[in-house]
Amino acid sequence: MQRFKDKNFYIALATIFVLTIFADYISQFDFFNKLGLSLLIISILIGMIITNIFKIRLPKTFDSAITFCTKELLRFAIIFYGFRLTFSEILEIGFDGIIISFLIVFTTFTLGFFIGTKVLKLDREITILTSAGSAICGAAAVLATEGTLKNKAYKSTIAVSTVVLFGTISMFLYPYMLKAGLITLNEEQTALYIGGTLHEVAHVVGAGNSFESELIQENSVVVKMLRVMLLAPFLIVVSLFLINKKEKKGKGKILIPWFAVFFILVAVFNSFNFLPKEFVFTINEIDIFLLAMSMMALGLKTDLKSIKQTGYKPILLATILFIWLIFGGLFIIKTITL
Repeated sequence: MQRFKDKNFYIALATIFVLTIFADYISQFDFFNKLGLSLLIISILIGMIITNIFKIRLPKTFDSAITFCTKELLRFAIIFYGFRLTFSEILEIGFDGIIISFLIVFTTFTLGFFIGTKVLKLDREITILTSAGSAICGAAAVLATEGTLKNKAYKSTIAVSTVVLFGTISMFLYPYMLKAGLITLNEEQTALYIGGTLHEVAHVVGAGNSFESELIQENSVVVKMLRVMLLAPFLIVVSLFLINKKEKKGKGKILIPWFAVFFILVAVFNSFNFLPKEFVFTINEIDIFLLAMSMMALGLKTDLKSIKQTGYKPILLATILFIWLIFGGLFIIKTITL
């Protein structure tokens, strides 16, 4: 590849790397931890601030590195995201947890896609990204879906912003509703509810840790990982669906997002515990940093003017999905765990 022979590519990549280190430093502050703002979210915010608030326009020589981070590096990082999963943890949750996770992901995305495209007449790619972020695993799902759609950066940023907004609200709202008795669930149901309906892994951890119960703290994260596990088949279905649409117009051939397939294979490999836990922990730390670099690059290439042009509809769609996750998710959990 020509870009790997260009010194400007490495200068730009080093710049993104340093900015991500700064974002990592910022993410350690208690203030951001309490808000449930993960390194991924902080990275994209810093990138957007640099470009849109400080009005620092990056030179054209940065384009190649930014594209690399938001495409190739992103897919590589999504593959290794599979090291966060093991099938033994999933089996501990039981059949109910598997069914609930599938139903919440399926109904949330289906509802979002229908309302977004048919009712709100919203841009199709923004609809898919926003619905995926709400249904599966927040910013990571948006990033992975972008890798399949190959959409413009501002559309992913819109979807990520909805994750930040409603995921953060949920992290504080859920513990309040449950502790105040507005929603009555036992410990197992609470873990299913938090893990099955909150947006980001960080939000699930934040909400789960507000309870003293270790069962709620641990199982809510495992349920969340179940939803993450559904990311790979989701991407394959979305890819085939989109390509089939193109085939009718004679524009494309069937393509499979292989990084999603490798994501599953990595999770299978991790399930056998071949690698020491300390080593897997290190892999996960590096992987999150690589995802953060992708988010930083995404923020740097995002123009807020493009976001303004989309209007209120993405927020309206995300609001509807937020309400659905609260009440629809509760209905699914209570029905399955009767």
